[in-house]
Amino acid sequence: MQVIGKDWVGYFRITVVTALAVFGASSLQAAEQDPWEGVNRAIFTFNDKVDTYTLKPLAQGYQKITPNFVEDGIGNVFSNLGDVVVLTNDLLQGKVRDAGIDTSRILFNSTFGVLGFFDVATRMGLQKNDEDFGQTLGAWGLGSGPYVVLPLLGPSTVRDAAGRVPDSFLQPYPYIEHVPTRNVTRAVNVVDMRAGLLSAEKMITGDRYIFVRNAYLQNREFRTQDGQVEDDF
Repeated sequence: MQVIGKDWVGYFRITVVTALAVFGASSLQAAEQDPWEGVNRAIFTFNDKVDTYTLKPLAQGYQKITPNFVEDGIGNVFSNLGDVVVLTNDLLQGKVRDAGIDTSRILFNSTFGVLGFFDVATRMGLQKNDEDFGQTLGAWGLGSGPYVVLPLLGPSTVRDAAGRVPDSFLQPYPYIEHVPTRNVTRAVNVVDMRAGLLSAEKMITGDRYIFVRNAYLQNREFRTQDGQVEDDF
């Protein structure tokens, strides 16, 4: 399993299900989007080794000692912080209704949900949206570009990799001046998200590199087009 950045981890379960549904279809287009496969495979292998010997054992230990409701709450806190990224990209894409929903989610979860520990907004029928600047660039007409595997961050495309930069300024980490607090917060976020993948990764079959690549590209296309895509992977 890759060492993976926030956005990839957050929707990996959906990605795996999507991949299982479309894996029988042609993967020609996905292969065409991967002109740097040799380098990408090398980075994928490196990431996988780092994950196997560091992050995955930490995630397994974290999941073993953390009560389910605490683990869920921690995930909810970081999800609530991530809604700021979603809201900003809603506005950049002109999705006024979604922006209203995500604003309400932040307000309700940050107050009644005790700083996001409880996801009261979803229980109220305010479903979480899923936007980032990579999708915003796609909505503005920019193509995804070639598939790339980023060291320690996992699968991406040229467009999505560029989109990480503005999104990073909407996360809390740049504004936490106390370095130990910032590092611990980021570490807990990463380990918590990795723990959430322990069950989903068992669904990966065949060539792991191809599976993850095709799943990532299919899912990103699905999300960027708001579900209006053809099964061409």
